[in-house]
Amino acid sequence: MYKLAVFDFDSTLMDGETIEFIADEIGLRKEIATITQKAMEGDMDFFESLTLRVSYLKGIPESKVDTICKNLPYVQGAKETIQELQKAGIKVVCFSGGFKNALIPAQEYLGLNGAFYNILHSKNSVLTGFVGGEMMFNDSKGIMLQKLQTILQISPKETIAIGDGANDISMFHHAQERIAFCAKPILKQASTISIEEKNLIKILDAIKL
Repeated sequence: MYKLAVFDFDSTLMDGETIEFIADEIGLRKEIATITQKAMEGDMDFFESLTLRVSYLKGIPESKVDTICKNLPYVQGAKETIQELQKAGIKVVCFSGGFKNALIPAQEYLGLNGAFYNILHSKNSVLTGFVGGEMMFNDSKGIMLQKLQTILQISPKETIAIGDGANDISMFHHAQERIAFCAKPILKQASTISIEEKNLIKILDAIKL
């Protein structure tokens, strides 16, 4: 029945927010977490929140970011769930408002079929506080999902979308099964399935794979 599953990364496949782990390096986790929460609850435009949060990271060595991102904690059942979906013939990709530094190692470890993300700009191997990429706006995930469905010739009825925050709503519009995973209220309202236990294996039970 399903041919494509699209996961969010931060707080869905990965247990936390990448940018907050990086912010620990400069003692600004609390400030950045407050902005993240506003964006995920739909109280702040995603582009505005992303660019503001990244501006705080100016001056951090890129090597330090890479080290942090290679050691991020994944949500329980992430790898096993992806493997089971793929065994059922489902392509599994990740759409992340987060960063290449985290998604490249995640794609390799989790065995994702693809990943789309943003890129932290650096100069002389130091973060400049700027960011660009494919997932910058509130509607970026929805736009990318439509492109991917066209390329793969997969319909919304054959698509599952899984996320936790407001910036995942746009991809929910183009998926038959919309799974809110330990999600903010605004995303639960747009979902067909809501999972409260932080274990991705529950997805397999929910879609009766």
